[in-house]
Amino acid sequence: MEHSHVSLDRMRTFVRIAERGNLAAVARETGAGQSTITRHLRELEEALGVSLLTRTTRRTALTEEGTRYYAQCLQILCLVERASQEMRQTRQATAGTVRISCTAALGALYVSRLIFAFQDQNPGIRVEFSLTDERVDLVRDGVDIAIRLGPLTDSSMKLRALGESQRVLVASPDWLCRNGPLKRPEDLRDLEGVRLSRVHGSDRLVLQAPKGKHHIVPFHGRLNVDHGLAAREAFLAGRGFGPAHRWLVEDCLQDGRLDLVLPNYRLLPAPLSMLIAPERASLTRVRLCADFLGHEIAKIPGIGR
Repeated sequence: MEHSHVSLDRMRTFVRIAERGNLAAVARETGAGQSTITRHLRELEEALGVSLLTRTTRRTALTEEGTRYYAQCLQILCLVERASQEMRQTRQATAGTVRISCTAALGALYVSRLIFAFQDQNPGIRVEFSLTDERVDLVRDGVDIAIRLGPLTDSSMKLRALGESQRVLVASPDWLCRNGPLKRPEDLRDLEGVRLSRVHGSDRLVLQAPKGKHHIVPFHGRLNVDHGLAAREAFLAGRGFGPAHRWLVEDCLQDGRLDLVLPNYRLLPAPLSMLIAPERASLTRVRLCADFLGHEIAKIPGIGR
């Protein structure tokens, strides 16, 4: 087999197979037939003289040689794209696709509009925007930028701290009339709450008093939801009280549809971060988008440094 079969196209095919773990998925993504994807991989392995992947009926996995070759391919492909960008005009360098993942409620209420504004300034950039509260694997899922709430463990990703998301206890005025007056954390103990499921520690409230003392109160209720916007609707409908990110309910607090519960007590904020796939961070379009979003997200109500 000639070394000409070690081509950039075959490297790109191998990288996507390694990231997706499935040849059929790569075929659908690229629009090529699965036989073409299989042939590219076979020719690449024959040219290199090693097996890059182990295959089962459901998934593929990298061999030890494949793991090393994958890392080298990422560096080569990144260098190729960077070199191409430097040779294009500025307009051309900012063309292409940026793939963004964002926590669902924040994305729907705020980040989507920021993306509209970004594209108005950069009409050559196409954005694929995914809303999910699940943790995504940037490399496996082909994501360039992820905006996440809460503690992070993705040590291999390029991390940019965006600030802290302030959290407040809220309920509808009608609910407060039925269940008040509420003056101390202990008053919440037997009241109906609206909980976010799949959130660690959601079965209790940790409230900080004005003088710094922490109060821990059990938190329970008949309604558990897995989306911030659903929790917001439950609060507005008077189904219970609960914690919410300030940006999620700011408009409702401003117009009186919701009120603060125990406003003198403070909930601990949640860190808000941006993760960037390291092999994509140097691309002009990704850098421009990350810089724009980082600057604008800091202006969202309830996001503090």
